[in-house]
Amino acid sequence: MLSHPIKILGVDPGTNITGYSIIVSEGRDCKMITSGIFDLRKCADHQTKLKEIFLQLQEVIETYLPTHLAVEAPFYGKNVQSMLKLGRAQGVAMAAAMTMGLEIHEYAPKKIKQAITGSGNASKEQVAAMLKSRMGIVLDDKYLDATDALAAAVCHFQRLSRPGGLSNQKKHKDWKSFVSANKDRLA
Repeated sequence: MLSHPIKILGVDPGTNITGYSIIVSEGRDCKMITSGIFDLRKCADHQTKLKEIFLQLQEVIETYLPTHLAVEAPFYGKNVQSMLKLGRAQGVAMAAAMTMGLEIHEYAPKKIKQAITGSGNASKEQVAAMLKSRMGIVLDDKYLDATDALAAAVCHFQRLSRPGGLSNQKKHKDWKSFVSANKDRLA
């Protein structure tokens, strides 16, 4: 359990639609403060879209004062151009958070889905349904980008809530070093 409330900004970066969500920890649970999208489809070009992501995320950060950013990492796909554009959107989101002093944490889409639904292969709709049920909230099904951002934030909250928080992310060179560092987890 977290010793004090923490606000987490979740972001699902995209060059047409960027989703964002803010949650706050409440003991063993968290609640959503706000969630929405930046609709970038009317921007004239890619550079303008990136600038808007940066400026609008900074505005969200100034308004809600989160201390952590949980951002969905671009997934590897067949379309290299799309992947590069998503990577730029993610980089701009991270830069906006860095300039505002947030801790930055990146999660693969499968890791986020696994944290929310128990399956890394869950659909966006399954993730949204699980979040609605778990958090007792109403989500707009029109844009699942905001829901994906919420899922990233909740995934990070779960990592922080574990015993040891993020400090238990240490990589072990072999099974023996893992066991010796985690004797309390042995059955």
